[in-house]
Amino acid sequence: MVLPEALGVFLKGIALGFSIAAPVGPIGVLVIRRSMARGFQAGLASGLGAASADAVYGTIAAAGLTLVADFLVRQSFWMGLLGGTFLVFLGMQIFFSRPADPNAQPDQGSPGGDYLSTFLLTLSNPMTIIAFVAILGSVGTAGNGEFRLGAFLLVLGVFSGSALWWLALSALVGFLRARLTSQTLLWVNRAAGLVIFAFAVAILWRLFFR
Repeated sequence: MVLPEALGVFLKGIALGFSIAAPVGPIGVLVIRRSMARGFQAGLASGLGAASADAVYGTIAAAGLTLVADFLVRQSFWMGLLGGTFLVFLGMQIFFSRPADPNAQPDQGSPGGDYLSTFLLTLSNPMTIIAFVAILGSVGTAGNGEFRLGAFLLVLGVFSGSALWWLALSALVGFLRARLTSQTLLWVNRAAGLVIFAFAVAILWRLFFR
C-alpha cells in the first residue's frame, strides 16, 4: 500500500470515527453531563473510554478474529442486559444528583474511573463488531496483507476521529459550564438523567421484546 493510499484510508477512518461518535446517544449525554458537572478533563476521559472501546472492536474485526467476534455476538443479550441495567442506575443517580457551583473549581474526580466506566459501557454493545466488519469490507479482501494494513489504518483513523469529536465536545461544554447557573445545571442533570434512563429502557425493551 503506497503512502497516498494509506493516508487516504486513514483520513477515511477519521471521517468515519467522527461521524460514528457525533450522534448523541447515552455516551454522548454522559460526556456532556460530566463535562458540565466536573469540567473538561472528566468529559474528555469519558469520551476517550468510548473511543478506545470502538478501537478494540475494530481491531478484532480487522484482525479477523472470528471466534472472538462470534462469541461476543452470542453473548450480546447478557452484555446488553448488563449495560442497560447500568444505564438505569446511572440515569437515576444523575437525575437525583445536586449540581456543584458552576463558578467553583470543578472536582476532577477520577479520570481513570470516568475512562473505565464509558469503556465498559461501550463494550456492552458487541454488535459494533458487525458494523466494523461491514466498514472494513470497503478496504479490500480479507486474508491479504495489504488489506490487513489498510484495515488497521482505518481502525486507527476511526479512533482518532472519535477522539477528536470527544475533545471538541468536552472543550465546548467545559467552556460553557462557567456561564451556567446552578439552577440551569440542576435541570441539565434532570434532563440528562431522563434521557439516559430512556436509552436504558429502549435497550432492555429490545432485549426482551424484539
